Amino acid sequence: MSESAIEIAGLSKSYGKVEAVRDLRLTVQRNEMFALVGPDGAGKTTTLRLLCGVLSPTTGSARILGHDLSKDLAWIKERIGYLSQRFSLYGDLTVDENIEFFARIHGLRDFAARREELLSFTRLLPFRSRLADRLSGGMRQKLALACTLVHRPQIILLDEPTTGVDPVSRRDFWIILSRLLSEGITIVMTTPYLDEAERATRVGLMNRGRLMAAESPARIKEIMKGTVLEIVCPDIRRASALVKALPALREVQLFGDRLNVVTDDAARGEDAVRQALAAAQIEILSLRVVPPTLENAFISLIRNESEEPHES
Repeated sequence: MSESAIEIAGLSKSYGKVEAVRDLRLTVQRNEMFALVGPDGAGKTTTLRLLCGVLSPTTGSARILGHDLSKDLAWIKERIGYLSQRFSLYGDLTVDENIEFFARIHGLRDFAARREELLSFTRLLPFRSRLADRLSGGMRQKLALACTLVHRPQIILLDEPTTGVDPVSRRDFWIILSRLLSEGITIVMTTPYLDEAERATRVGLMNRGRLMAAESPARIKEIMKGTVLEIVCPDIRRASALVKALPALREVQLFGDRLNVVTDDAARGEDAVRQALAAAQIEILSLRVVPPTLENAFISLIRNESEEPHES
C-alpha cells in the first residue's frame, strides 16, 4: 500500500484569466496533518474543493489513496470527509437528527453505535436533543465534524474549521483533531491562524495560487533569511513609520504593541534603529534579537514572493 494519502501533479484551476491555483505539486503522507495557510484569495479553499471533487481542475491531476480523482470519484468520496467553511447543518433538526441525516446520505443504515461514539467523542451527548440553530458556534463546528466523520473517512479536508470560534472551543476542537490523528486519519486543513499551523506535521504556504513552501514549521522558520529584532516602545505606529525608511532593515512587521524588524546584520540593524528612534525622541523599552516565528517567516516569504515579477 502506498504511503501517500494524496498525490497532486501540476494541478491548476482558472476562472477565465484568473488563476486560482497554479501548477500545484504536493504529496501528503498517510496519517499526516497538513495545514495550508495564506492570505485571502491565495487558493486554499479552491485546492480543497478540487481534492474532494467539488471542482474540476483546468489542468493537472490528483490521486487520493492511490486512486485517480478524475476516474474514481465515487470510490474516493466514500473515503474522504469534507468540512467546508459553510457546512450545511439543518437548524430545525436536532444534533441527533443531523448526524442521522448525514449517515443516511452515505447509505448507512446501522449507524446508532457510530452516532453514540461521535457524540461522546465531541462531548455533545448532553445536547443531542437540542436544535442545531440553538447551538453555540463551537458546538456547531463540533457537530459539523461529527457529521463529516459519520461514515469513517480515511482523509478529512477541513476549510478553516475554527474561524469565528471562541478560544475554549478552538482548544476542544484541536483535542479532537489530535485524537483523530492517533486513530490514523489523515487531515488536510486550511487555517488563518499561524499558531494552529504550528501544530501541523507540515505547513504549505500559498500565495496568488502558488505553493511557495511545504515544510515542517521548524524548517519554514529556517528558510527565512535575516535576523529578527523585537522592539517595544511607546507610539509604536510612529516608530514603525520611522524604521521602515532605514536601509539597514529588510522589512518591518507590526504586531500589536511591538515591532519585528528583519535585518541581514543584527548589530548594524540595532544601531540604525536606536539612532532613528533617539532622534525622534521615542523611548525604547525593549530591543532584542528573537527567534523567528512562523508568522515572521510567512510574512517575509509572502513579501519576497510578491516582489518577484510574474508572467501575466
